[in-house]
Amino acid sequence: MPAQTSQMLRADARENRSRVLEAAREMFARRGIDVPMSTIARHAGVGVATLYRRFPTREALVTEVFTDELAACSGVVDDALADPDPWHGFSRMIEKVCTAQATDRGFTEAFLTAFPDAIDFERVRQRAEQGFAEVVRRAKASGDLRADFHPSDLTMVLLANCGVTTSIDPATALATSRRLVAYFLRAFRAGSPDEDAPLPPPAPLGLDQLPR
Repeated sequence: MPAQTSQMLRADARENRSRVLEAAREMFARRGIDVPMSTIARHAGVGVATLYRRFPTREALVTEVFTDELAACSGVVDDALADPDPWHGFSRMIEKVCTAQATDRGFTEAFLTAFPDAIDFERVRQRAEQGFAEVVRRAKASGDLRADFHPSDLTMVLLANCGVTTSIDPATALATSRRLVAYFLRAFRAGSPDEDAPLPPPAPLGLDQLPR
């Protein structure tokens, strides 16, 4: 009986942990990483004490939820570095990161927030940032990216993309993001060879959708 009881407790603990992570992932994507821990616990169907026993801090929960997504983001940078066409690698990376941002609000906030105690999370993020800087260097060296582009401009892009994709429905957010990114890439390219190329279709936006 003691062995069976121990096994049952371990199984319950694993199930509770999975439920908390699933609930947190859903809530973070819809409402951002500042959603109350009590709300996550209630959504997961567990007590607040149970949640804190598994994840003693918000940082621990956020980094656990977004570890896979951050690794995927790092993979996007690796793909850009491996692309033989520096401009294509740069532009595809911007497009993919902004698409991920438009569909998951929580990941954006996690990516833009420092977690100094989460060593593995920070290591992967720093590696992604260093890789992006190299993507920028290659695109400049090829003459495709304007010389005054700075790696910190990625933060500007993400902040702008976040601004136009918050508080609207997911489909409209994605369409808006694609058009915004097309404008950005046209502005970033040296010599603007795509000036006459058509933009993605406009999103169905009205002034009534501006945040109040």
